[in-house]
Amino acid sequence: MNPLGAEAVIASRRKTKLEKSEKTEQKQDPNLDRDAWDLHKALSELLRIYQFRDRNRICCHDVSVTQCYAVNALLAHGSMTLTGLAGELFLDKSTASRVVDSLERKGYVSRSTDPDDGRAVQIRVTKSGRRLHDAIEQELVDGVKELISDFDPDVRQATTRLVASLARAAGARFAGKPKGSRES
Repeated sequence: MNPLGAEAVIASRRKTKLEKSEKTEQKQDPNLDRDAWDLHKALSELLRIYQFRDRNRICCHDVSVTQCYAVNALLAHGSMTLTGLAGELFLDKSTASRVVDSLERKGYVSRSTDPDDGRAVQIRVTKSGRRLHDAIEQELVDGVKELISDFDPDVRQATTRLVASLARAAGARFAGKPKGSRES
């Protein structure tokens, strides 16, 4: 191909990309930007309130919010390695290790050698940790019941589906990011 022919092909490709981009922008919901900002603000406020609520309620049980999340993750997965737990909590391994050390001192988790790999350690929730988790979770669920009791059942169920979908999408988005690149 001669140089002039190559330039024509490049120009044609640029024009095609520009046309596709313009069509995509035209098809895009004109309210998407506004809706994204509104959802961002609403979720940020809800999460801020929940974080303080959780910190105040959970800490009454002698664990931090992060320790509570760790117990919850361990119960959801049965048992995990430290690396697995760190990944689940979006923490580095040394921070996760301190969380587990504290939970172990309090009797809420135990460590044991992995039967499949003698070098690895499995972390499990103890009976005491299960009781702690159940008590905290019941208090939190009771609070949510109060919060949503005035909403129509269809609205409650649709909201639950939406929030669950957002959580899955956010989890998938963050799962593929390199360590330290998670947005705050």
